[in-house]
Amino acid sequence: MPKKRSGGGLTGTQQAAKFLGVSVLSGAVLAGIALPAAGALGLAAKGTVKGFDEIPANLKTPPLSQRTTILDSQGGPLATVYSRDRTVVPLTAISPFMQKAIVAIEDSRFYEHGAIDLKGVLRALNRNAQSGGVSQGASTLTQQYVKNVFVEEAGDDPDKVAQATQQTIGRKIQELKYAIQVEEELGKKKILENYLNITFFGQQSYGVEAASQRYFSKSAKDLKLEEAALLAGIVQSPSRYDPVNDTQEATKRRNTVLQRMAAMHDVTQEEADKAKAAPIQLKVSKPKNGCITAANGAGFFCDYVREVFLSDPVFGKTKEARTKVWNQGGLTIRTTLDPQAQKSAQKSIKKHVYQTDDVATAVTMVQPGSGKIMAMGQSRPYGFGKTETQINYSVNQGMGGSNYGFPVGSTFKPFVAAAAIEQGKPPTQSYPAPYEMPYPSEVPTCSGKPWVNLGNQRLENENESEVGPYALKDAMAKSVNTYFVQMIADIGLCPVMEMTQKLGVVQGNGKKLPEEPSALTLGSTGISPLTMANAYATFANRGTYCTPTAIESITTADRKSLEVPKSTCGKVMSEQTADTINTLLRGVIDSGTGQQAGLESRANAGKTGTTDGRKNAWFVGYTPNLSGAVWVGSPTQLVKMERIYIGGEYQDKVFGGQVPGPIWRDAMTGALDGKEAPPFNDVAIPDPPTDKRKPGDDEKPGDPRGQGNGGRQPWPGISIPPDLSGGGNNRGQGNGGSDGGGRGGIYP
Repeated sequence: MPKKRSGGGLTGTQQAAKFLGVSVLSGAVLAGIALPAAGALGLAAKGTVKGFDEIPANLKTPPLSQRTTILDSQGGPLATVYSRDRTVVPLTAISPFMQKAIVAIEDSRFYEHGAIDLKGVLRALNRNAQSGGVSQGASTLTQQYVKNVFVEEAGDDPDKVAQATQQTIGRKIQELKYAIQVEEELGKKKILENYLNITFFGQQSYGVEAASQRYFSKSAKDLKLEEAALLAGIVQSPSRYDPVNDTQEATKRRNTVLQRMAAMHDVTQEEADKAKAAPIQLKVSKPKNGCITAANGAGFFCDYVREVFLSDPVFGKTKEARTKVWNQGGLTIRTTLDPQAQKSAQKSIKKHVYQTDDVATAVTMVQPGSGKIMAMGQSRPYGFGKTETQINYSVNQGMGGSNYGFPVGSTFKPFVAAAAIEQGKPPTQSYPAPYEMPYPSEVPTCSGKPWVNLGNQRLENENESEVGPYALKDAMAKSVNTYFVQMIADIGLCPVMEMTQKLGVVQGNGKKLPEEPSALTLGSTGISPLTMANAYATFANRGTYCTPTAIESITTADRKSLEVPKSTCGKVMSEQTADTINTLLRGVIDSGTGQQAGLESRANAGKTGTTDGRKNAWFVGYTPNLSGAVWVGSPTQLVKMERIYIGGEYQDKVFGGQVPGPIWRDAMTGALDGKEAPPFNDVAIPDPPTDKRKPGDDEKPGDPRGQGNGGRQPWPGISIPPDLSGGGNNRGQGNGGSDGGGRGGIYP
């Protein structure tokens, strides 16, 4: 007597079995016969469907998630990234042995039945009805494909994955209807191709091509009989039959597949026996997923490319849309990274700063005129170990960088000089530039409300011998702090703010620079190396600024090209101004603080910078065809670079030209090897007249130099505003950007 529920009638399982049996036998599955008591069928996580005809008729097949390949500018591989390690291939690129093996073991009657294998369904339903649940499958290859589509669509959402894989009669009925649709629309060969590309083969490999590469380091088209049988056997239980971790179980399963192939006459018994006798011979390729696997230290650049993709609206209107495209993968991304420049940067980094040092370094190179990022590396590699990091020291916080960037010191001074020259100041401009002075008060700002030195902040030069007056040429070469503070007092803060905004200079957290003298003259605010390298590239490009770019092109799996962000360029200063800055910064390398950074047989210019407490040291320089920024310092800003070993060499006091300078020199030398060496357009800047008076002549109390000049102006025709003179004896009172002690100044 049939089992009945408390309310009378057959159980849901028995009703489904009866419905399916009758429907299949009569060929009326699509006739829309209602399913009584479908509430027990589990067709959805919540709720039910009342009839077979209410199941949606169209199976939405999402594009298969595949690996994305990131290339350098020459087409060399940098890294592969994926949420699913999969490479989709056509059936013609899959070994016939593999095709036969998977059919033999998973659905031997695949070519004989439609979407439903009547014998298998009735057998399974009978056993399931007896048990009151689902204890046996009977899914055809087509049904398995449909199930895998559900899993693929669920992505990494655990709830959706659980729903897609739940073992209920309702789920089986849903799979049946979609399987019928798939059989009608695709045909057997396409179904087999799709199945072999979508199914999971263990060891993080999805699809037969990825599995073949993982286990045998070969293409799926080259699989031998015993290899194909091994892979086909894994599908039923990838963890149980994993040949990497359990050769014995994997061998038994492989041999089962081989015997089944012989029984189906896919191979002879002799061929099957020979393959059974062969030991499993793996040639495993370890999974290489993510930027952590990038070659030549390009992991951080790889991560930057990912951040660009996820943040730029060109790849999708919302972050969710962009993330979906990224995770779907199947992209080939050609980047701007120059392998020669990247290799040279990493070589220089390893030579000068060790991974285990108390301080780190970051090197970034940009091509003037295009904004292309040519190299990006650092001494602490991409990873999770003690001396590794996931923070990209070269970029802003929003792109995976440090929270605030790093104070840039005197490398900021060229921006001040450019703003002053654009305002009409001559390159011979002179200021008293005493050894020390208070910050000027009542400095005009963009808002119209002047900055006032309420805290009586003071600053001083690096050496007591640095006493003016100075003209711009010498002040830049010697990096005289008081000169540039007097310059900004003369022209106001707004021209410098406007100049830096045009140059794309922002704080490491992406915010505008603070409008106050310490930040806008002596670089007390944190900025990223990429920002500095790209801003200096504007000088090299004779005043035309280009936004930085990392992606050259993107091709999808079906060989369609995607739109990519393009660099936008615009004139931000006159060519005369840029040429003047280039001439001034050549002097820094020729005879100033950057002599250790100079390149041989090539026009080059640059500026050194060392911040208060010697926690950061910089060299930012360029040739007409390449710009580079080097930062050395403590990522936590807790290490003072005094009496310290860096790269195995003892440093009493670190200066911008002393450690970062040689890193820049070696990195740039290798990056430019074999490249053209164009000249700058030099500007003639006359040297100031030499004061030949003896020390002490006409000395008067209060003279800003401490050596009076009888009240005469230092150079004829150049007036010095009286409030720009400084002096006094209160030293070490901080500069608004210092760490609250020490010299209170920014070093060269």
